[in-house]
Amino acid sequence: MALVVAQEVPTSSSMAVPHGPAGVGEARHRMREQLRTGGVSEAVIDDAVLILSELLSNACKHGRPLGDALAGDGDVRAAWRVDSGGRLVVEVTDGGGPTRPAPATPSVTAHGGRGLNIITALADDWGVRDDARGEVTVWVVVHADVHDPDAGCRRDDFASRVGVPPVASMPGLDFADAFDDFD
Repeated sequence: MALVVAQEVPTSSSMAVPHGPAGVGEARHRMREQLRTGGVSEAVIDDAVLILSELLSNACKHGRPLGDALAGDGDVRAAWRVDSGGRLVVEVTDGGGPTRPAPATPSVTAHGGRGLNIITALADDWGVRDDARGEVTVWVVVHADVHDPDAGCRRDDFASRVGVPPVASMPGLDFADAFDDFD
């Protein structure tokens, strides 16, 4: 007879992250550790950590730090929680910026602009919340039920959003010919 001990993810976790790349790794590590300790599946954790990275990168690139700090000097806030319904929610709050968060359509050769498209492909839902102080929070429901045995399964259309052309459409590439000598 095996004894199974269920652990819970902390009701919420929030941390100040430096406005810039310095704190992203620490935030990712802390999130991964807390969610793993809480029994969240690795697939959900992987998605959540990637989403947190994208949100923090966007906050540092497009938003101001919280409060009156100058860019690069202040903090943004990262938070995640498993709510009473079992939904894993990730939020990043910054001091606002000149543009509103919205998915872009970057060219194939663009070096950026895919973050919110990645989030859209991985998440169950996401949105933006403004407050009276000018702070902007981007929130993401990573998975609607982390207790679901299928938690973390990619959406059906994920592959089509990030896929490459099928091998059959690449002229002169026939893998079967390479194995003719093995008969």
